Amino acid sequence: MAVSDRGAPAPAEFAPAYDTNASSTGVPEPPHTTSSSKIFTIPNVISLVRLSCLPVFWWLLFAQENRGAAAWLLAALGATDWVDGYIARHFDQVSDLGKILDPVADRMLFFVGVGGILVDGSVPTWFAVAVLVREAVVGTTTVVLALLGARRIDVTWFGKAGTFGLMVAFPLFLAGQSTLAWHETARTLAWVAGVPGLILSYIAWATYVPLALRALREGRADRRTATATHR
Repeated sequence: MAVSDRGAPAPAEFAPAYDTNASSTGVPEPPHTTSSSKIFTIPNVISLVRLSCLPVFWWLLFAQENRGAAAWLLAALGATDWVDGYIARHFDQVSDLGKILDPVADRMLFFVGVGGILVDGSVPTWFAVAVLVREAVVGTTTVVLALLGARRIDVTWFGKAGTFGLMVAFPLFLAGQSTLAWHETARTLAWVAGVPGLILSYIAWATYVPLALRALREGRADRRTATATHR
């Protein structure tokens, strides 16, 4: 579920800023970080491993009916989500494939994880639906803006904080319905992390609207300038 940055265009509150020149904390990255056509990079391998763990998550949750193990796996995948982006930026392993693979892995992890927990009934339906609807709208808007040529939009603090809260909450919701000894504590902690995370994610969505409009205007202006320059 969402936090890496390998240079993909457009926004994603459930994934970090994908800019190759800025980290998710807003600190400028070294100017030599450029993308390449390499396929077999460490970040890409990590993304593939994360994707390959999704069937394991469903197998643990539904075939084995082991909510505890599924919760631990989902928590581990979420906790290590930033690793591939960090390696890509700091070890010059940003790749064209990674720009696509990493956000796809983030989205798949989010939808498969939350969707599985929703089907399992370990999370209140209204809560999961509220999260999934927002994520679907943001994801669709991201694609549309990219097709329209909008500039990349930095992830806001609200988006990052909301993502973190939700990434913590869903494994805890699952653990709260498991046989783990601390399941009651997990259920309480899920709400402690989940409610603020949901609120912050919707605040980020609201603040994203003017940013998206500005990015679209600036992207169109860039295209007009480029066209005039090449005449």
